[in-house]
Amino acid sequence: MAEPGVERGPARHRQLDRLAAPRGAALSALPPESRFSFRGGADAAGAAGEAFGVALPMTPERASVQEGRAALWLGPDEWLLLAPASAGAEIAAAIARSLGERLHALVDIGHRDAAIGVAGPDAPAVLNSACPLDLDLSVFPAGRCTRTVFAKAGMVLWRPEAAAFRLEVARSFAPYVWRMLEEAGREYRA
Repeated sequence: MAEPGVERGPARHRQLDRLAAPRGAALSALPPESRFSFRGGADAAGAAGEAFGVALPMTPERASVQEGRAALWLGPDEWLLLAPASAGAEIAAAIARSLGERLHALVDIGHRDAAIGVAGPDAPAVLNSACPLDLDLSVFPAGRCTRTVFAKAGMVLWRPEAAAFRLEVARSFAPYVWRMLEEAGREYRA
């Protein structure tokens, strides 16, 4: 007679596979980057995207990535532009040339924020310890980004891959967010 509550056959193997799967969420301080806040209408966004080398996404809460650069949609006329640290001056000059007199705002925010990576199979659960969003992959898929909070800190949250998140937080809040993530991750350590 089978033991109560213990499945047999293929379902049992799936249970064992889940138990044997690696657990955890690794934190990493991501390297410095060029960061720009870009504001402008659709025509300015098109020209800025060409100059930046990545089309600015027009779909809410989506990111576009190409050759080490990323453009994250933050609002109907606002994007966060990310690129290697060494490309900042080149990007600012290219966008300024491209837009000329078109109404827009390009602000270098490279030193304002710090980026924290959270990756691993339990990354959504660790983030959900203090983030109110549903981070299930079916609701918040890879490529999605948004403004939200983690505990008391505002942040931009981006999911570049299924098991990886990027948090853009104010530098002054980075140590606080890091400690909160470490605390939340303790229960998921293998």
